[in-house]
Amino acid sequence: MRKPAKNFQKGITSSNLGKPDYDKAVFQHLSYMIALKKCGLKIIQLDANDSYPDSTFVEDTAVVNEEVAIIANLGVISRKGEEIEIKGVLGRFYDNIACITNPGTLEGGDILRVDNKYYIGVSKRTNKEGVRQLIEILEHYSYSCVTVPLSNILHLKTGVSYIGDNNLIVSGEFINNPIFKEYNLIEVTKDESYAANSIRINNYVLIPKGFKKLKKSILNYGYDILEIDISEFRKMDGGLSCLSIRF
Repeated sequence: MRKPAKNFQKGITSSNLGKPDYDKAVFQHLSYMIALKKCGLKIIQLDANDSYPDSTFVEDTAVVNEEVAIIANLGVISRKGEEIEIKGVLGRFYDNIACITNPGTLEGGDILRVDNKYYIGVSKRTNKEGVRQLIEILEHYSYSCVTVPLSNILHLKTGVSYIGDNNLIVSGEFINNPIFKEYNLIEVTKDESYAANSIRINNYVLIPKGFKKLKKSILNYGYDILEIDISEFRKMDGGLSCLSIRF
């Protein structure tokens, strides 16, 4: 994880929800960290980097699994460089490090792992060359890959999340997408679409606070839920998965 930059509100956003409150964002970030610890994780907390207002969204900088850490090449100029320190940190844990290079671009928010399969969103931030490079790396480690063209959302995981046991949380353009027909789909209504970005960690499913219909749907499957208030990160187009790299 990385603490929010003091100029966090100067980052990239299309939400039209107003400027985030920095002090509230710091408190929510701490609450998120406490929730991850409750799930059984150890935390590596990086200092804020005011050179990059969006740098608290560390998920975009890398794709990790048991075999390899793949360092992203971020899709907007203002974020290029965020990945440098992340590469150094992951290098303490991984013998195998690969990198996405120009002209390929790729952001971790577009990469969804479902067991031994990867779904890769083709978006404004992740281009076809970035996808090609990622597939080449992942197939070397015997993972299968499926590309998913995006129409109306920022990242793939903005609209779809895997919570284990063959269950996908889906919203918007993914509800009737035949690519995901092999899974049990937990559909999110349009008014709760933000909550589609939820994460499964060990025995818990973490969801954004305040989305009662999705909470009820997930509880029906027998999961334990942690609700996390990340309203200030939502204002900057961020979701629950964006705030950490989990490995």
